[in-house]
Amino acid sequence: MELFENLQMYNHEQLVFCQDEASGLKAIISIHDTTLGPALGGARMWSYQTEEAAIEDALRLSRGMTYKNAAAGLNLGGGKTVIIGDARKDKNEAMFRALGRFIQGLNGRYITAEDVGTTCADMDLIYQETKFVTGTSPGFGSSGNPSPATAYGVYRGIKAAAKEAYGYDNLEGKVIAVQGVGNVAFNLLRHLHAEGAKLIVTDIHKESVLRAVQEFDALAIEPNDIYDVDCDIYSPCALGATINDDTIYKLKAKIIAGAANNQLKDNKHGDLLHELGIIYAPDYVINAGGVINVADELNGYNQERAYKKIESIYDNIEKVFSISKRDNIPTYKAADRLAEERISTISKSRSQFLISERNILSNRV
Repeated sequence: MELFENLQMYNHEQLVFCQDEASGLKAIISIHDTTLGPALGGARMWSYQTEEAAIEDALRLSRGMTYKNAAAGLNLGGGKTVIIGDARKDKNEAMFRALGRFIQGLNGRYITAEDVGTTCADMDLIYQETKFVTGTSPGFGSSGNPSPATAYGVYRGIKAAAKEAYGYDNLEGKVIAVQGVGNVAFNLLRHLHAEGAKLIVTDIHKESVLRAVQEFDALAIEPNDIYDVDCDIYSPCALGATINDDTIYKLKAKIIAGAANNQLKDNKHGDLLHELGIIYAPDYVINAGGVINVADELNGYNQERAYKKIESIYDNIEKVFSISKRDNIPTYKAADRLAEERISTISKSRSQFLISERNILSNRV
């Protein structure tokens, strides 16, 4: 792998390799862009087959966080940590404390959080060595479990998508097919049910489906049948890439809006949704409630303030739709443009300020 070539491809700023022999830590911290502020992104622990695969994941995920944070209106850049190892058997206290020391050494350029394979307890260990961590236990002033915040943001985004499709955002009577009934989806179902939506659910875990049926009067169907059901809104809240060659023509929904990451298998599927007239709420815009919530911890967590910010996901989705219509582009491209325009504006403003400062100093000399 040509490291600098990969960094230059998407203009990454920094790649940090972290190794601690005593604990077995092998980690990579990728900082993509700090134009808007310090890079914020979770620490993921995964059994990567190769070190190159770990590097590629760190680069890809950190760039994704830049766009997610920018589109969410946060004054934060994008970063990510990947830890090479099996989260079920390779964890230990010394490993996360060592990672905390590496993060502290970056002096605030990067702030970490929970991600796949890590937990609140792991963040507590990192907190022993650095203040540049979010998602710790509530006893440390954290926001706690991010699932309710993510779900609330998705709910707000679904309402914005409904307004775009129907001219009003009331979900009463709307048939919503929710794929996956994990922590985020279950909290989402609570909001949808309270507004009077008719719910269809599926999950590979039967006990999760049964709970949704009992609490929200949902209709349960088999996992492979979710794409064929007659519904107004398809809400993918489990695996990614469920919008693909096999499923896209089966969908009867007018709207796709859910919590899952990477919902489009390929960009061509976003183009096709645009051609078919199906309204797609881009995943990293609609599911930003969790990162908005933990970002509030940096100011001393206040739930009311955080959830007020999460409500703005409604407005952010509307901005995406507006750019899509303005530029006649699919919404997944419009989401990128929303993020890029914000970063570009701040970057230009900062450059003009620095030029002005230099001119003032030159005149003084």
